[in-house]
Amino acid sequence: MLPVILDRTSSEPLPAQLAGQVRALVLVGTLGTGDRLPSSRALAADLGVSRAVTEQAYDQLTAEGWLEARRGSGTYVTATRTTNAAAPQVTSRPTAPTSGPTGVTSGLDTGTPFFDPRLEPGWRRAWREVSVATPPRGYDDPRGLLELREALAARLGRTRGLDLHPDEIIVTAGTTDGLRALLPELRPGPVVVEDPGYRAAAETVLTYGREVIDLPAVETVGDLGDAVAAYVTPAHQHPLGRVMPAADRLALLEAARRADAVVIEDDYDSEFRYDVAPVPAMARLDRSRVVYLGTAAKSVVPTLRLGWLVAPPDLHELILRRRTITHAGAAWPSQRALLTLLRDGWLDRAVRSARRVYAERAPRVAEAMSPYATLAGPLAGMYSTWLLPEMEARRARDAARAAGFEINLLSTYARTSGLAGLVIGFGGVTDAELDRALTALTGALAR
Repeated sequence: MLPVILDRTSSEPLPAQLAGQVRALVLVGTLGTGDRLPSSRALAADLGVSRAVTEQAYDQLTAEGWLEARRGSGTYVTATRTTNAAAPQVTSRPTAPTSGPTGVTSGLDTGTPFFDPRLEPGWRRAWREVSVATPPRGYDDPRGLLELREALAARLGRTRGLDLHPDEIIVTAGTTDGLRALLPELRPGPVVVEDPGYRAAAETVLTYGREVIDLPAVETVGDLGDAVAAYVTPAHQHPLGRVMPAADRLALLEAARRADAVVIEDDYDSEFRYDVAPVPAMARLDRSRVVYLGTAAKSVVPTLRLGWLVAPPDLHELILRRRTITHAGAAWPSQRALLTLLRDGWLDRAVRSARRVYAERAPRVAEAMSPYATLAGPLAGMYSTWLLPEMEARRARDAARAAGFEINLLSTYARTSGLAGLVIGFGGVTDAELDRALTALTGALAR
């Protein structure tokens, strides 16, 4: 057993605590190069935590180069302590975010959308209006600006088929803020999260002291057991890209009814279909059972930090009550800017422009990658996911890094599924940059 102690009262997530303490054990020399660590399952049992905690910590340390996973053998220490390095105390301390690998200039990630430079005047105009608008004298409505909620209700009705009253919408500071608002209002119990899936969602669930139960992302759900919620991305499964079939949607809702659980629908990029019309929101099927989460991160910019939440009436009241007491709410300037972008038609133009760009870039990525890997789902959105062995994926990722591009490994989204490959985003780069990245990737895979 490793000499580590996890503090469940700390605001630092358990996986980060564990990774920090193992990292420190290497630095002080307690763990040396070649030492074999306990399996993630055994360590989880020793520490009394879910296996997801130990797996996330091991994944983080592997990505940083401290550990190496050897197939069929185990996990081993690969880093060597620097002799002159000061030995830190083995404590659980938050660490500052590290910068990306040296030389990396562009990220082919799944979260950076295309921003059409022709739309910059409208963007600047929105913020000029914020500068001359009169802000609230005190704390504003915890539901968000009424005018913004009205505009969102109209847009969600038009694009997602949701018939909403503005008072049913709560404006949030993004998807994870919506999760943070929801989780305390659920009864005690674990939360089912897709695997592979959105890492921030699983981490948020763990942060609130709830167990994460892995839901295989491509399987039909017939039973949720004692779970109180199931987090899914049905319109465009993140990161495999699969659309949840209608039969699977109905099966999940029926399982949620039997378990008296809720389905958390993260509708993060449904507008970016270019093969068929956008898939209707799952919330249309049962508003009493589905908590709907939306975001402006993919259609505007992630740093706007805005989203929206629509919950069944009982949860809506609980969430609103807590947000009123704690003065929680999305930033007023961002809300005011988004309102202008919606009213001026800027957001519609931005979505149409990005959709055209993605529809052109996705086939280029497919043409380059198809000889070497298998496409995990239909071409849609601002990224595509490719299945191939982990060692090949890492070799291609390293070649992209050497060329100045950061690309995510599919294995970093997986907890127990064991899937491997590359998740290639194409929203946040230029056409020329995308071509250079694909050349680096395919060159490595061809070797």
